[in-house]
Amino acid sequence: MASSTRAGMEPVEQKIADLRQKVEALMTEQVTPALSGAAGRAEEMAGRVAGMTRREVEQVGEMVRGRPFAAIAVAAVAGFVIGRLLSR
Repeated sequence: MASSTRAGMEPVEQKIADLRQKVEALMTEQVTPALSGAAGRAEEMAGRVAGMTRREVEQVGEMVRGRPFAAIAVAAVAGFVIGRLLSR
């Protein structure tokens, strides 16, 4: 009886092995390149955002250097408004 049970399991084990090979092939051929491409695009976008952020910081710095009193006034008003909103 044990040999008949074992004989019945061989096709199932073979199907599992075949399925495992197909999944591994799918991962290698499609999923891994897709993830790699997505990671590359995300890295590129992060670089663009970092570049834009640096430019924004430089522009604000130039504005503060050019008009220091206006910058202080804007910061004071913004601090006052934020303080009022948070105290509610």
